[in-house]
Amino acid sequence: MAKRQLYIKRYLITGLLTFVPLWLTWLVFKFVFGMLSEVSSPLVAGLVSALGSTWPATGELLGQPWLISLIAFVITLVSLYLVGFAANFVLGRRLIDGFERLIERIPLVHSIYGGTKKLMAVLRNKPSGTQRVVLIDFPSPDLKSIGFVTRVFQDASGRELAAVYVPTTPNPTGGYLEIVPVERLTATDWSVDQAMAFLLSAGAVGPDTLPFVAQWRAPDNASATIVGRNDPD
Repeated sequence: MAKRQLYIKRYLITGLLTFVPLWLTWLVFKFVFGMLSEVSSPLVAGLVSALGSTWPATGELLGQPWLISLIAFVITLVSLYLVGFAANFVLGRRLIDGFERLIERIPLVHSIYGGTKKLMAVLRNKPSGTQRVVLIDFPSPDLKSIGFVTRVFQDASGRELAAVYVPTTPNPTGGYLEIVPVERLTATDWSVDQAMAFLLSAGAVGPDTLPFVAQWRAPDNASATIVGRNDPD
């Protein structure tokens, strides 16, 4: 009986360890798929509706929600590829510049677009004077969190500060913006891709050693606990 329980426990743990990476991968894929498919879904739905008015059978076949999402996902990927391809040529660059000048005339849209564009730009290049991927004392001095340095600036006294984006896991699109003194950053040799893999996998994928020495303080009642254990009474 005990041996059977041991096998059951072992198989459950093995199944859990096999399922968790697949589940996390599915969550990330589902998020990316949903985000990209939503961009082109109205266009695809409109085209399917137009086809349905002329060819009802075709409209009914293509009108399945999952198929609309799949087609929209493919269209968005192709569109992103074409935008990236065109951006490498003079004509495409001029079209994009003209579109950006148009956006600059819309106050609220300009703020959102400009801020997002700057964030994407800073993630490509390492800021001067510090590493891109760092560790900071967050959410408490005894804990460490992975952060991305977006810029380095100075306060009124001339002290160097860093704007650090601390993403959540396993969804890094949400997070916190922390202003941290540069000397309190723990530099790493990680690339952005390695840090993202560590975050998306909830720490399962990453290096075996970390670039700092753990120096956590013992709980206040640790000494009392130790004395109590050694007390012969």
